[in-house]
Amino acid sequence: MAVAKLVQPIDPLRAFLDGVSIEVMPRTLSKIDEMTPLMAPGSRVYIAHIEGTPFAVIQDAAKRLSADGFEVMPHFPARIIADAAELEAWIKAYAEEAGVTQALVLAGGVAKPLGAFDSSMQLLETGLFEKHGYKRLHVAGHPEGNTDIDPRGGTAAVDAALRWKQDYARQTGTEMALATQFAFDAKPVIAWAERLAADQITLPIHVGIAGPAKLQTLIKFAITCGVGPSLGVLQKRAKDLTKLLRPMEPTEVAGALAAYKAEHPESLIERLHLFPLGGIRAASDWVAAQRG
Repeated sequence: MAVAKLVQPIDPLRAFLDGVSIEVMPRTLSKIDEMTPLMAPGSRVYIAHIEGTPFAVIQDAAKRLSADGFEVMPHFPARIIADAAELEAWIKAYAEEAGVTQALVLAGGVAKPLGAFDSSMQLLETGLFEKHGYKRLHVAGHPEGNTDIDPRGGTAAVDAALRWKQDYARQTGTEMALATQFAFDAKPVIAWAERLAADQITLPIHVGIAGPAKLQTLIKFAITCGVGPSLGVLQKRAKDLTKLLRPMEPTEVAGALAAYKAEHPESLIERLHLFPLGGIRAASDWVAAQRG
């Protein structure tokens, strides 16, 4: 008599972590001797462009990561770029020196533009990314709204910008996705993704989550970065003094997103993007633990 084999169910979070990306700053990357043991080969690594960081430093980080076999995606924050000449110089240098063919194009966190550009759309309109062979461009997604774009609340302006970017991607043949700020609650992200789909937006969503970090660190970054409704998750946790001493991990929010994706494979939510607020190694260790 044949004995039936037991098939282990696939853990949704474990499956959802395939293709997870991570964001690094040149300063934190410099503290890591080897990235290859920490992230799977071919992983996408975003490089944050912080105002005041010399471009040469960021370019060196891109060259290092590219040489190690990672897909490098540098930030292009519109509001700190002087003019089209500087934009093209950055685009060209990344492409020629580090083999970069993708970028995160965003307005940036500066309130007043330092140069000619105010928005990511203005950067895209230059046509310089296509000119230099960039095939994939990610743009910012805002599950919890964006008062910078819609200062009076609502989502009219940010929704119009999304439709513009989707049309741009279709017209240019660019692979595009929405990369979100980190969230601590899956519900607003899921509701936002469902609303976009209902509005005929088809761009895939890469949901940002914060890697393991002390609660105080997460609250500081959440306030600085304007994270809205999901900040309540941190405030609720802060009331439990026993949890203040332990790093907070993103397992709960990531697990909820993974379970939703498993039940709704057609969802725009495609994968996770890690912000290693508690360190690159801590974020990598968390991914490894979830993968078993």
